[in-house]
Amino acid sequence: MNSDFEPPPKSLSLLASVGGVITAVVAIISLNYWSKQLSVTSSVKKPEVAKLQTASSPKAADTLAKLDAKSMVLPGTPITSSQLIAITPYIAPQVGTLTPEEKLTARQAWSYFRRNWNEQTGLVNSVDGFSSVTMWDQAAAIAALVSAKELGIISIAEFDAKLSRMLKTLASMPLYKNELPNKVYNSKTLIPVNYGQLDKREEIGWSALDLGRMAIWLKIVEAKYPQMRSRTQAVWQHWRVERLTKNGQMYGTAVVQGKEQYNQEGRLGYENYAAYGLKLWGLDVKQALNYQSNAAFVNLYGQGVPYDKRDSQNSGANNYVLSEPYILDGIETGFQALPKAYADRILAAQAARYQATKQLTALTEDNLDRAPYFVYSSLFVNGQPWATIADTGEKHNNLRFLSAKAAIGWHVLYNTAYTRSLFDFVQTNLKSDQGWYNGYYESLGEPNKALTANNNGVILESLLYKQVGQPLIVWAGIK
Repeated sequence: MNSDFEPPPKSLSLLASVGGVITAVVAIISLNYWSKQLSVTSSVKKPEVAKLQTASSPKAADTLAKLDAKSMVLPGTPITSSQLIAITPYIAPQVGTLTPEEKLTARQAWSYFRRNWNEQTGLVNSVDGFSSVTMWDQAAAIAALVSAKELGIISIAEFDAKLSRMLKTLASMPLYKNELPNKVYNSKTLIPVNYGQLDKREEIGWSALDLGRMAIWLKIVEAKYPQMRSRTQAVWQHWRVERLTKNGQMYGTAVVQGKEQYNQEGRLGYENYAAYGLKLWGLDVKQALNYQSNAAFVNLYGQGVPYDKRDSQNSGANNYVLSEPYILDGIETGFQALPKAYADRILAAQAARYQATKQLTALTEDNLDRAPYFVYSSLFVNGQPWATIADTGEKHNNLRFLSAKAAIGWHVLYNTAYTRSLFDFVQTNLKSDQGWYNGYYESLGEPNKALTANNNGVILESLLYKQVGQPLIVWAGIK
């Protein structure tokens, strides 16, 4: 989901570093149309601000900012070689039948997909009510569909019909230069489009990160449901997948001033997670899977957090440290793409921030219900601790929010007292009639009412992971 590239020439680096699903969502949601379509109805209860939020006044926000700044120490405490030893697929401390509350959580998440499924194409809107989709978000829709079937939310007949329609579309949709899926499509008409321009055909490149996540879910479907194997194979064979890698790294394209840029894609976290998906299909991603070559550490509230040394200053690309790639890796692969020790530290730093500030923290990137409409709520980025930025680098710390998908994902993976507090906060504050809201603003003391496929899809697959008690590639039978 992170869409950072190694840059083209300096004058074009900013434009060329924008690609993949993140840019699609940023541009889509920035439209006035989208903001007018955003539902403002809510079943959210009044948040317990005094108990759980400490930054809802200017004075409190200033105090929190000072504590966050003081929390950073460079260089940070590294993880030892013995801690990095590969583990067999990780099994979470809580597995088995979902509680009644968790079952309701899953059904609530599925309501997003009922509203945003396009029956004629089988594709799902990335954002509620807006007919645009990226491959990252379509992979989230596959995850949601599989989860809904396995959790008993939908019938086998509905599952088969929806999945067949979707895979048929993915195996026949028009491609960028007849090579790979365009970064964004009109989800009703399948027209390749630029961001937000739903009726004008325009090919703007592809994202290797998006397609890496799609690769994981195509493999899960193929392994778990053998009757779908011919359809998943047809999708993969429809693509010129050799263009996704070079010299063991992942590559994506962007069209800048009418010219194609072909650039290395990914930073620590999403790079490794997406590369694992391409590895499952036999592509050479050895360098992209190397989680040590570009890693450094920064102490945040006493926890040594891993980050990518390739930042905006030395590479032209932002090196966000986010929860989501570690959550997805744990749930889907059992920490086979990234060390569990990295995920341990990233969660521990957020728990330590809560201990120091009483501010519940579960940070990752996501859509907003207001300008700039998409931010990366990062533990660390471009040398700054606890910074929330747009992909341009502009800071928006006033819009930092607790993420619903991160809260629930961390809870099913770790099941600690802290993650239970995160889960309970989501239940109390972020339910809507259309799915789960993306998050809760620290400073504003109110929900971030954006509704997206990715947020609700991650919530569904997190609960599937808990029920089956195994990483999803193991559960599916992937060798």
